[in-house]
Amino acid sequence: MDEFTVRTTEQLPQLLKAFRKTAKLTQSDVALRLGVTQQTVSAMERNAESVSAERLMKLMSILGAELVLRLRPTSSSDVSTDTHAVDSW
Repeated sequence: MDEFTVRTTEQLPQLLKAFRKTAKLTQSDVALRLGVTQQTVSAMERNAESVSAERLMKLMSILGAELVLRLRPTSSSDVSTDTHAVDSW
């Protein structure tokens, strides 16, 4: 199984397009399954940061991809900063 670490929204468009092509789907195929236009799928592939989490999850399901969240390994000096950030939520 291939894994890809995504740390910025700028990385998503290339991956979404690659997943779609790996699944042998056209933008029109994806659009039909998502219930949107082909132009919307094209826009999602170009500008992924504007896609809602719900739509992104549906798109990933169609493409056979999944979202995996994990904590990054941190050094002991990073732990106190990261914990403070979480506490402020």
